[in-house]
This record gives sequence, structure tokens and C-alpha cells, in this order.
Amino acid sequence: MVTIYNPRLAINTTQNQGEQALKPNSLKDLGTPFVESKEQVSLTIDGQPITVPKGTSVMRAAALLGITIPKLCASDNLESFGSCRLCAVEITGRKGMPASCTTPAEPDMQVSTHNKKIARLRKNIMELYISDHPLDCLTCPSNGDCELQDMAGAVGLREVRYGFDGENHLDAAKDKSNPYFTFEPSKCIVCSRCVRACEQVQGTFALTVEGRGFDSKISTGMNNDFLSSDCVSCGACVQACPTSTLMENSVIDQGQPERSITTTCAYCGVGCSFEAQMKGEEVVRMVPAKDGQANHGHSCVKGRFAFGYATHQDRITTPMIRESIDQPWQEVSWDEAINFAAKKLQAIQTQYGKDSIGGITSSRCTNEETYLVQKLIRAAFGNNNTDTCARVCHSPTGFGLKATIGESAGTQTFDSVLKADTIIVIGANPTDAHPVFASLLKKRLRQGANLIIADPRKIDLGNSPHVKLNYHLPLLPGTNVAFINAMAHVIVDEGLEDKAFIAERCETQAYQQWLTFISDTRHSPENTQAITGIDAKQLRQAARLYATVNNGAIYYGLGVTEHSQGSSMVMGIANLALLTGNIGREGVGVNPLRGQNNVQGSCDMGSFPHELPGYQHVSNDVLRESFEQHWQVAIDSEPGLRIPNMFDAAIDGSFKGLYCQGEDIAQSDPNTQHVEAALSSLTCLIVQDIFLNETAKFAHVFLPGASFLEKDGTFTNAERRINRVRKVMTPLAGKADWETTMALSNALGYEMTYQHPNEIMTEIAQLTPTFTGVSYEKLDQLGSIQWPCNEANPTGTPTMHVDSFPIGKATFALTEYVATNERANRKYPLLLTTGRILSQYNVGAQTRRTENQHWHDQDMLEIHPHDAQERGIKNGDNLGVSSRAGNTVLAAKITERMQPGVVYTTFHHPESGANVVTTDNSDWATNCPEYKVTAVQVEKVSAPSKWQQRQQEFASQQTNFLPKKRQGKRQNNE
Repeated sequence: MVTIYNPRLAINTTQNQGEQALKPNSLKDLGTPFVESKEQVSLTIDGQPITVPKGTSVMRAAALLGITIPKLCASDNLESFGSCRLCAVEITGRKGMPASCTTPAEPDMQVSTHNKKIARLRKNIMELYISDHPLDCLTCPSNGDCELQDMAGAVGLREVRYGFDGENHLDAAKDKSNPYFTFEPSKCIVCSRCVRACEQVQGTFALTVEGRGFDSKISTGMNNDFLSSDCVSCGACVQACPTSTLMENSVIDQGQPERSITTTCAYCGVGCSFEAQMKGEEVVRMVPAKDGQANHGHSCVKGRFAFGYATHQDRITTPMIRESIDQPWQEVSWDEAINFAAKKLQAIQTQYGKDSIGGITSSRCTNEETYLVQKLIRAAFGNNNTDTCARVCHSPTGFGLKATIGESAGTQTFDSVLKADTIIVIGANPTDAHPVFASLLKKRLRQGANLIIADPRKIDLGNSPHVKLNYHLPLLPGTNVAFINAMAHVIVDEGLEDKAFIAERCETQAYQQWLTFISDTRHSPENTQAITGIDAKQLRQAARLYATVNNGAIYYGLGVTEHSQGSSMVMGIANLALLTGNIGREGVGVNPLRGQNNVQGSCDMGSFPHELPGYQHVSNDVLRESFEQHWQVAIDSEPGLRIPNMFDAAIDGSFKGLYCQGEDIAQSDPNTQHVEAALSSLTCLIVQDIFLNETAKFAHVFLPGASFLEKDGTFTNAERRINRVRKVMTPLAGKADWETTMALSNALGYEMTYQHPNEIMTEIAQLTPTFTGVSYEKLDQLGSIQWPCNEANPTGTPTMHVDSFPIGKATFALTEYVATNERANRKYPLLLTTGRILSQYNVGAQTRRTENQHWHDQDMLEIHPHDAQERGIKNGDNLGVSSRAGNTVLAAKITERMQPGVVYTTFHHPESGANVVTTDNSDWATNCPEYKVTAVQVEKVSAPSKWQQRQQEFASQQTNFLPKKRQGKRQNNE
């Protein structure tokens, strides 16, 4: 006999907004997805009438009435499947008992969901499931959160007549290969939800059902385990599993969580909403929120599993100070550290003037914290020497979009891609850098949308299962503008432009000037082919494919912006969208894929030296005066120093103090040796971070930061979506980052008295036109808000520029192609370009301290077989990579992803020194570095580079300078 035990918590008491006692699946699962239809059908279920869109399943219709039909294989984020048969119902006038999940509602249908006959069938079905299932409910990790358990209770199953004497699957071996979850096939009921989640939600198709009948089992194919399969560890299968067959290792180890708090992921610019499921102050697991408006219940390996860095042993939680970087660190109290830093900064300004210090805001911190840092710099430092990491990534996006369409941000929601007919991806690798959006994009591609990829390297998106890549345009690094001009030339030359849109929405004189410019035959694909390396015929076909569909959408990444002509390329993309009328509605638009969780927000909050919050220029007296009145301080009307200017001024001796919050410029910025020289020249470097990163090794003051789990605030994602960040645990160092900045400001004599980040947001709303309608109360009510949110758009603006542009009419910009100075030559015959990989994030400070290291524990140099053969290179060989800026050593990875003459690496590991090689070449308008084009030579070597040897010695020295107890923790961890 089997007793079904189900202690699932049913309490739903709200402690704080976004926090609740844990009730798994708190949003009711309606069984099958929503069906969009203009036609409605009316039917009766258990005597209750209901009208639903045509195509809606009987199961969903019943759920909408509040009628629960038992189910195991059904979920409302997956297409109906009908394998478990537990959802059987009776329909008047029909034979048998069909599955309600696969039966569409029909006019005048009369459905019975519960009677003795149905109950007997369901109980028999459940009895068969239980007869081949381990009877270990009390010790099972999913006890209390198991749908099989729930359904056994729902159908009234109290005992099982069949024993385990016959053939069964109870001895099936566990697969523990994946570091984040365990696959226990003995508990599998082969409902196929994991397979369908992998296919329909993630789009990887890593799982399948192998065998037939009783021999059916879930397989990763080719006898692979999970770790060696195509699985990308997004967690969709784990989330879909109704039993403990697929279970997070953290739940196995720690037990079921007790409460849940909704917050926002701190990795990429997608901005996924998560339920941080807690036990006390400990995060047991992060589960993607079903009502997350950016991710709709999906996730990637980083957001889903790689949260352990927040409590890693390397966390520094006590403030530290020292007079010189060749001295050991001294642990001190918060007050002592803050006062030490303030006196240092004041002494510098007394000796060198008010412009001798500055600060860098963080794209990992909240909007409120970023706002406070730039306010600190302008009000307490008395200058505009503020900048942010967007300088080295998407600053050309701000410049280029502002110049053409009047606003420095993307135009669409992520969901907009589901209405696109042709999608162009330029210089972006969504499956690695923005994987949750990539899953949405792949869904649309599987539905039949066209795909054009412009990239020097073959990316996984173009080789995804059941996705047709129409054109891969393998442009040479540095030739983006020539490519985009050729696309526009074809459209004009063949009369494919949207004349009505241009006449109504675009500035006529600017368009006529641009039309004369772009019509010149020097921009034709035939004449640019030698520059771009793109076949002229293919480019013409791609241009037609974009221009002739109803909805054409462009998505781009750092492969567009991180060039000497980054701003020109962004304007060229905007030109192309305007030319074809692909702006101002769903399914179209100009869509920058922002790299970090709050890089959009850091720009919005006034982090640039020339702009106050809301992109309001500091030289505008009227705009500046509104801030002066609110802040009660005079604000400099002259723009301050950009990050590269700060470095140059530090080496020159006129810039002596820097406050750096949450950015690792020593690893992330180009020409590492130049950056190191600048940091070494500073009299006072204050680093505020959670780890002793590469920049902190040059610091004189270390102020412990707080992870996203330890603070309240907001992030703004790549689609302008403002999401709440909610504190789930007490800050390990005792302060959230905004409190630290406030303390420093007060020590410098400029008083800040905020009690909570919501007060900071209130001030932001008062001073920033695009945020005037934003409040925590409204965010809690709506879930998220896409700015602009103001009187005209009280609930936000999902799609920008529907009827007009902020500048009235859009402006076509002249985008002359100018070849980069970084060209291949006899000394440096190859072109190096850089990028990211799925398992790691940015400089790797977070992901390197998680199990993600299993997938990518070193940066490697990808090289084409032809170039490798010429140099006698084999996989794994140590390669010396040299440029005019410096040299480093990376391991070889031979791959046909690359085109001959182009090599590629990532920059996630500090010892790799990828940015030792990149140069200080930069965008003409914004100084965004040209990471994507570096002329290099590659040769086999047998030892690390001199820089790598120095870096290792310096890192070891700085680790030894930590207090002894910190050294012990690091050594134990290693």
C-alpha cells in the first residue's frame, strides 16, 4: 500500500511587496497556452457557460472558470501533448473520454470534468504511474513540491494494487554530471515536458524520448550524459519536470525553500525576473518568474544557477585602507574608511584643483545607486568627471540614435520579435550574450521568419535546430559602415524604400542630402565587395529580403558599437530602418542588445560627463538650473572627463583621485598596460566592489559592495524596462551600495539623507522627464514599466516613435565609410575580434566564482584551419598573440567558425590578458574602444608573455597584502 503524503504550503500571506510564503506555481497554470483569435466560441463546462477564443483547449477554458482538471503532461507554456491522459473528460454526444488538453473548445459543447466514470479512469491511470515509481516520498527532495504527489491526492489514490515484482525502471542510474542539477530516471514518468521545454521554450532540442512503449525513456542522445550533451543548462527542463527526476542540487542539499521574493537578475541586459526562493537568509534556488515581462518564466544558466558568487568566500566584507599599493591592507571600520577616503580626495583637490578627481558609475548597480554616484561627483566633487562602462560598449548607441531618431535607446519590447518577418542580427551573438531573448528569437525563426546574420564569425544562432539561416554575410572586421551603406544603396537603387513613411515622418532636406550621398555607385555591393568581403549578389538579396517584407527588425550588439566608426554604424542602422519604414510598430525597430544588467539605466541616470539624468545636457542653463535648485548646489556647465581622458590625465599628473563603483576597468578596458600605468599614477583610488578585482589591486581604499541580493532598487534592461530589485538577504558588509555613496558624500560635506531607495527614485522622477510617472508603487502594481513613463504615457511606452519622434521628424545622417587605422599588414597579418561566451559574463568576476567554470575555465584563441596550418598550430597549443599595444599568450582552438585572416577570443579571465593586445583606437564621436578590430600576429610559444608573468607576480603580491584571515579563506577555496 502507498500512502500519498503532500505537505505543500498553501499560505499566501504578503510580508513585503514581491515577498510571499512559498507556494510553488503561485500563478495558476492554465494547462495550455493562450490562443490568439478574432473568433470566439461559447461552451458549457460542468454547467457553467464560458466564451473563449477559437482554438482554446477545453482544459484552459475550464481553468478560466476555476475548475481544476488533473494533469501531468500539460503546462500553459508548452503546446498540448496529451500523453498522460489524466485530464480526460466527457463531452455530450461524443464517444470515449478525450484528453481535455488536446481537445479544442467548440460552439455549444457541453463538457463534464468530474463523475464516477472519469474518477475511476484517472485513479487507474495514476495507479499505473505509481506502480513504477520509487516509494520514497518522505525522503524525496521534491516532497511538498511534486505534481505527481499532488495528482495522486487529487484523484483520491490511496493504495496501489501492483507490486514491483515485474519489470520496472527503479534501478536506472542517476546522472550527476551537471554541476547544477541531477537527473534521476527511476522517477521519470516520461511525460515529455522536459523534452518539449527544451524544444519549445529554449529551442536547443538537446533532449528526446528514446525507445517505445514501456522502454521509452528521456535521453540526451548518443549515450551522452547531460554535461557532455547539447544541453545549455538553462533549467527549463528542471522547471518543467513534475517529479524529482530533474532536480536542482541546491534543493537536494538544502531542502525545500520556505519563502519567495521576486527580484531581477544581475547578469545581462535582458533583465529576467526571478523568484529568489529562500530558507532563512540562504538562497536555495532562483526560479524564473512566470509573470516576468522580459523573460516569461524562462532563464539561462547564469541567472538560473550561477548565483553562488554572492556568498563566495572571496567576498570582502570589511572596509580596508592603505597609503600605497605596495603596502598591506588594513581592515578598519566603515567610519574610518569613509573619513580616510574623504580626506584623501579633499587633499587632492586642495593641491591640484577641483577637476583633479572623478568617478565611474556601475552598470551592475541599481538606477538609484548610479544616480547617487553621479550626484556625488557633481555636487560633492564639484565637477562633471563622471563616466560609466557604457563608454566602452554602447556609448555609440546613445550618440547615433539620439542624432537620428531623437532618443538614446532601443525602440521595441523583446516580444516584438514575434511579429518580425525578416530579422537582421548584426555584430551580436544572442545565444551566448542574451540567451533568453535568443530563445524568443529562435521561436519566431522556427515559425518561419527570415534570418540574416552579418558577422565575421559563424554564430550558433545560424546553426540552431529547425532554424533557416537565409544569409550569413561574413563581413571583415572594421567594414560595418561600408556594409550598411551598401544595403541602403540597394534599397534606393531598386526603388524599395517606403516613400510615404519618409515623406510623413522624416526631415526632407536631410533625406535629400542623404539620398544623393547613398545613390553614389561607390556604395553599391559590387564596389564595396572588396572592402567588406561580402558577395555582392548575396548582399543584394539580403537587402531585398529586409525591404520587401511587412516587418523588418534589426538587432545589434557590440560588434556594431566597438569600432572606430561605431557611431556612424548606429546611424547607418537607423537610416536603414527609416528608409524602409521599419519603425514605430511591433515587429520592427532598431534594437541594441545591451550587455550588462543596468547599462541602459546607468546611461539614463546621467553617468556621462556631458549629460545630467535623462540625457539633459549640462550646458543647457534651464535644464541645469532645475537640478541646481533641487540639489541646492551649483553644477559645472562644462562637460567633464571621459574614462580615456581620465587615464591620460592621470599619467600626465593632473588627475589624481578616482572613485570606482562596481567596474573592473583594469581588466575590461583596452590597452591594459596603459590603464595600469594610469591607475598606478593615482594618489587615491577608491574601489567599491564585492571582490578584490584587478582594479582593486591598485586601490588605496576598498569599500565592500553589496550583491543584487542584498539591496533594493531598480534595473533598466535593453528594452527600457524598469524592473524592481528587492533585497532578499542582509548586506554581508552591513551596507547597500547607495548607503556607502551617501556616507562618502556626507563626509565630503554634501549632505544626503535618504532612508530608502524609493526616496531616490522619487527624486529621479521629479528631475527626469522620461521617469516622471515612475514610482515603486506603480512598479509593484504593473510589474515593470518601459520608459518614457509620464503624463502622456502613464503606464509606460512599450513601442517607441509610433506617431512621432522626440525631435519632430527623424533625420537621415551621412555615414561615410572611413577605414580603421587598425589594418592587417605584413607584421600583423591577422585581425583579432573579441566577444563573450554563454557560461561566463563580462570580466568573469561573478561567473568564475560559480560552477560555470566547468564550461569555460580559460579564454582561448579561435583560429581558422587554414591560418593554423600555415603556422603549424594544433588544438591546445600556446599561441603568442602580438599587436602594436602588447602581447599575451592564449591556447589555440581551431574552428571553421572563423574566416581565414580573422581570429577571436573572449576576455572573461584576467590572466588571459586579452586587452593587453587591444589598442586605444576608438570611435570618432564617443571614444568607445575599437575592441573588434586589432591587427595581430600569432605564433606558437612555450611560455607565458612577460605581461602575464608580471600580472601573476602582482596578483600574488596583492593577495598576500590581504589580512591573514582573508588569505586563508582564499587558499582554502583554491
